[in-house]
Amino acid sequence: MPTNTEAHIITADALTLLLHNQHGIAAALEELANWIKSQGGAFATQNALTSLQVLDDNAQAVTDAINHLRQS
Repeated sequence: MPTNTEAHIITADALTLLLHNQHGIAAALEELANWIKSQGGAFATQNALTSLQVLDDNAQAVTDAINHLRQS
């Protein structure tokens, strides 16, 4: 059974991978939003940008959790 420190490292590593996935999804969403905007879809563009802001906000919270786990 892993120690508390080992468990923190394992959890932080898993969260880091999820964070990388989240950054990839955000980049793809941003590209799609730019394309939608170029096609004249202002409403859809705004929805995509709102979703992108949620991803960015959550990424910061995940980053903070990873840092906390790695320091404990």
